[in-house]
Amino acid sequence: MRDKGVYYDQEINSVFEELGVSESGLSSQEAEERLKKYGENELEEKEKVSILRLFISQFTSILIVILIIASIISVLLGELIDATVILFTVFLAGILSFVQEYQAEKAIELLRSLTSPEATVIRDGVEKEIPSKKLVPGDIILLQTGDRIPADARVIKGFNLKTDESSLTGESVPVQKSTEVLPSETPESDRVNMVYTGTSVAYGRGSAIVTATGMNTTFGELAGLLGTIERSRTPLQESLDKFGRWIGAATLIIVAFVAMLGVFYGFPLLDMFLWGVALAVAAIPEALPAVVTVGLGLGVRRMVKRHALVRKLPSVETLGATNVICSDKTGTLTQNKMTVERICVNEQILKITGAGYSPEGEFFKGNVKVTGDELHLQTLLLGAVLCNDADFFKENEKWEIKGDPTEAALVVAAAKAGLRKVELDQKYPRLGEIPFSSERKRMTTFNKLEIESESFPVKGLIAFSKGAPEVILGSCTKIFLDGEIKALSPEIKKLIAEKVREMADQALRVMALSFQPLDEDMFLEKTSSGEIPSEEIEKDMAFSGLMGMRDPPREEVKIAIQKCADAGIKTVMITGDHKITASAIAKELGILKENDLTLTGSELDNLRDAEFEEKVERISVYARVYPTHKLRVIDAFKKKGYVVAMTGDGVNDAPALKAADMGIAMGITGTDVSKEASSMILTDDNFASIVAAVEEGRNIFKNIRNFITYGLSAHSGEVFIVLISILGWQILPLLAVQILWINLITDGLPPMALSVEPPDNGIMRQKPRNVEEGLITRREITAGLGLGGLIALQALIVLTWAVDSGFPLEKLQTLIFTLVVFSEMFNAFNWRSDRYSIFSLGLFTNKPLVYAVLITIILQLMVIYVPFLQTAFRTVPLSLSEWGVVLALASTTLISMELVKYFSRKSSPGKNPRKTNSDRI
Repeated sequence: MRDKGVYYDQEINSVFEELGVSESGLSSQEAEERLKKYGENELEEKEKVSILRLFISQFTSILIVILIIASIISVLLGELIDATVILFTVFLAGILSFVQEYQAEKAIELLRSLTSPEATVIRDGVEKEIPSKKLVPGDIILLQTGDRIPADARVIKGFNLKTDESSLTGESVPVQKSTEVLPSETPESDRVNMVYTGTSVAYGRGSAIVTATGMNTTFGELAGLLGTIERSRTPLQESLDKFGRWIGAATLIIVAFVAMLGVFYGFPLLDMFLWGVALAVAAIPEALPAVVTVGLGLGVRRMVKRHALVRKLPSVETLGATNVICSDKTGTLTQNKMTVERICVNEQILKITGAGYSPEGEFFKGNVKVTGDELHLQTLLLGAVLCNDADFFKENEKWEIKGDPTEAALVVAAAKAGLRKVELDQKYPRLGEIPFSSERKRMTTFNKLEIESESFPVKGLIAFSKGAPEVILGSCTKIFLDGEIKALSPEIKKLIAEKVREMADQALRVMALSFQPLDEDMFLEKTSSGEIPSEEIEKDMAFSGLMGMRDPPREEVKIAIQKCADAGIKTVMITGDHKITASAIAKELGILKENDLTLTGSELDNLRDAEFEEKVERISVYARVYPTHKLRVIDAFKKKGYVVAMTGDGVNDAPALKAADMGIAMGITGTDVSKEASSMILTDDNFASIVAAVEEGRNIFKNIRNFITYGLSAHSGEVFIVLISILGWQILPLLAVQILWINLITDGLPPMALSVEPPDNGIMRQKPRNVEEGLITRREITAGLGLGGLIALQALIVLTWAVDSGFPLEKLQTLIFTLVVFSEMFNAFNWRSDRYSIFSLGLFTNKPLVYAVLITIILQLMVIYVPFLQTAFRTVPLSLSEWGVVLALASTTLISMELVKYFSRKSSPGKNPRKTNSDRI
């Protein structure tokens, strides 16, 4: 047996011979033997990840491991509270991530559900129903409207056979099937004599011979791709691991250096080791996993309100780093609803308003409104309705269609002029028809018209035709023009052909219509045998006009794409549609710019990887592509260092959705397969919602980075204080228990509150961050160490004052202990924004932070003034004057940062720090 893709270029007899079967089908015995050879017609199921393994995987990052080790050390030191807090934050982060990912990896199971459970075949010369999993290559299957196709097959016979392949190719219009032999170079998307597993029969009937089953089908290839694609780690996960390694190394250095330094100055070795470990544990930001998880979780909640449902928590931040969005066209950038937008009638071009299947709209010639009862328009639309098998209806407050979308678009356009199909079918009954076929490229119906209007061009038995412009125009010798049926001159014919080209250049699918009055007696006589002589009837017809339709872009998408451009994000269209159609839509939306390129799947196949990677940044549109092409595009961008998001709704998009850094599926029109392969689902199928999600992703990372800088300033300040005190005074300024307490309360509630800070103004006018730079950059390190140094300077001032004043050691340690806590509370307000003043942000706009700081202050006061806590933490009460010194020095942490922000804004002025409602996306 040949490869499944070969049979499209074979004669039917050759296919029968090669597959060893006749028109009477396989024998039952032969079918059983082939079933043993090729296996059942099912998709292989991959090994599932156990729940336990999935749960354990949440605790394998480097930072989590370091925190678990830190908790064990805390237990050994007797610090059970600190150990409990660390383990709680680790467990919380793991549980939340586990819940988010519990339902993942079901894509192949859903692919299995798309295959038909039953198939109608011819075996042993008779028609019978069998389970589709028992189909084998060589089986002859029968197809009719509504059937889901159970295997890949070569079409043998087709009677107006059309299949809906949108879930496979992304093309919204049903594909007309043919039995003709195709050239060997025909791309897979244009092999109209083949039908494919998982697609469905939209119209007509036919038969086909099975050429591939199970994993050898096109769907099987998709399942294979999904099974082999490993979902890449998100930039946030990589950054956290990188940060974890940095923290681990820094911790070991701190422990070793402080312990050796203390021993050098005469402190006991064991005390120095325990104290150094306490300082190291304090240096680890154990709140980071919880802050990240809570920040991501809250971001997810906000994104749900903005129509974006995130399936995997770390993916939220990935959007903030995204710099390329590869988007499917049909149903994502467009409405997936064929709509008539232009009409050419009486040598005039009319524009029709309204989109989709709602019968609301008006007709315009330029800026002048044209009434629906205009004679030429009525004649054209009457033929469009009567020569039509589709209709539309309202269900659950939404307009839906039945039948072919192209035909339905014509019916909806006529309804905008007051012509309803149900009424016209009853009033002007159909007496016969010549159905559409791919060979004829036209459909003709015969209707009895009893019209009282004297101006109407025809009455009685009328033949109405619609079809391809070249076919209809070729059969016309007359035209309905200026209220009369006139001879169709070569000049007028040429003019009509130009109008067809103009419409096609605007990415419109053009349908031509014509009519002809018939002699009823002659018609009945000629058709009495049951055969309608199409050659005689479909000639010398009168041309009535052209109707141009397309799947229109979503109105809000153009604005969203511009916002992506402002945010430094390139939008790329990847579609199964034709090159001209895709390019026209892309130009209209602003995706395809002047120097950008458009590439077809066939052209992409002819490019070597190196050539393609060189061009990929200049290509904005990919047309007539298949799943393997989409994967290649994503891979090329990722190799060049881009963070890639992929949107889509069809089964054909699933492998690319899984391979992308961020897979975004459509919630309404999306298949279950695409949803399960994605990281995020748009609940309103609106590309514009991606922009809102990007904003949330950027804000989440901003808040995480601000917390880390806040933590760096706190922990570095403690280390500086200890080093200066030991080197300068041989004094331990803070006890191990005090260091752990500072760590507990400053890394507790305030960071959680920082994670809910809303976006700054202009966040969507910044370029995407470079994922190579990690969680913190030189700028954040400088700011964190600078503030840490300032806190150490504050402590040095207090230390000098306390030593000069002869304060006892416990008083000195209490002063520095309290100073550090209050300085960090002022510092928490610094990191609501790294640019804007807290006064311009609004002092109380982040209420959780205000409450967190108040609670922390109350806890610190309890440590100082509650007797049993005084004993535990070795603190003493402070006087008002001492409080004055502490608060004055601590406040410089906020004042100094406000000055830095002020001069930074002066050097690069921006807009208001908070977004107004009009700024929101």
